[in-house]
Amino acid sequence: MTYKLIFILCALLGGAYSIILNIVKYRSADNPTPESVSDIYDNETYLKWKKYSAEHCRLDIISSSLSCVLTVALLATNAYSAFANIFPLTVFWQIFGVVALEAIIDAVIGTVIGYVKTMVIEQKYGFNRSSIKTFIFDRIRSVILGLVLAIALSELIYLVHDLTGNFMIIALAGALLAFTLISTFLFPFFSRIGNKFTPLEDGELKDKLMELLTKHGYKVRAIEVMDASRRTTKLNAYIAGFGKTKTIVLYDNLLTAMDNDEICAIFAHELGHGLHKHVLKSQFLNIGYLLILATAIWLTVISPVIYADFGFNTINYGMSYILAGTAIGLLQPAISLVLNAISRAHEYDADRQAVKEGYGEAMIRAFKKLAKDNFVHLAPSRINVVLEYSHPPISDRIDAVKKGMEKE
Repeated sequence: MTYKLIFILCALLGGAYSIILNIVKYRSADNPTPESVSDIYDNETYLKWKKYSAEHCRLDIISSSLSCVLTVALLATNAYSAFANIFPLTVFWQIFGVVALEAIIDAVIGTVIGYVKTMVIEQKYGFNRSSIKTFIFDRIRSVILGLVLAIALSELIYLVHDLTGNFMIIALAGALLAFTLISTFLFPFFSRIGNKFTPLEDGELKDKLMELLTKHGYKVRAIEVMDASRRTTKLNAYIAGFGKTKTIVLYDNLLTAMDNDEICAIFAHELGHGLHKHVLKSQFLNIGYLLILATAIWLTVISPVIYADFGFNTINYGMSYILAGTAIGLLQPAISLVLNAISRAHEYDADRQAVKEGYGEAMIRAFKKLAKDNFVHLAPSRINVVLEYSHPPISDRIDAVKKGMEKE
């Protein structure tokens, strides 16, 4: 079996895995709704949600199938090397050729799928507030950032391999970790491109939130409100950055949809993530994943003969990143199972913080509003939960909060 066939097989299996998960999700729409969340949707809203979920699942199946077919076609026809040969035969331009072709294809697929998802489905069900202008701007920003990051990563692989030779695994994992940390550090700055952030106004809500922070000696750079309502009606809040750049961000939709106690409950949840150092712990978990990725990349660069199968005369470091990602697709179920299980445990920890702060009932109300306004699946398949969910299902979180309140 040639290397080309091996990687094509990896792509096919990875695509099949994604398609199967989407089919399971599609079929789970008929699962009985748990008692604790049975009051979130009335019958009319539930039927509307089923149609919404079905349309998203069908689109995801089409997207996964299309991505799999195109990946196989690109690998089988040596399209990457043919496109790269348009550019000068230097390391940088050969990397650029491969990465640019990948970016172009991702841009086309992502724009078409994204348009249907945002401007058709989300618009149809009343969630979208993005204008065509905003949608196009977001896509351009995403494509440019993706291209820059892919080139930077590929150049990083080249530099590490050039400096360390075949002893590159640890060095590359360390370099990728540094790259990840820098990206996390810069995220608050990147997120300001195309979004408006304003300080939370003075008043009762801000006083309560500051009291929570002061109580635990927890410091953030700012509490800011993001103008998410320009794009969506859905609700969210998150912590961005770390160290002196750490910022708590609230969607403006959240402030209008929830009362002060419910917002404080969500804030206490985010505070719980900070107090338990979940962001830092996640970075340590990333080391394991990056070691796997570094090993996969190392296996592709120590065997230059691999590249001959795809039409290259020598190693192409952009191609090494693509091939490593394709191979890792076989390990994705195991990786997702572990990382998502830990992430769900972190969410339960953060929820308990809201209970400790006396916001248990408000947290339950907030969960139900979040579920209703975000059109959440109330009874997902356990297969999807285990393999895909970084957050526990709403019913499980409500049950856990109730148990926590009984213990307080």
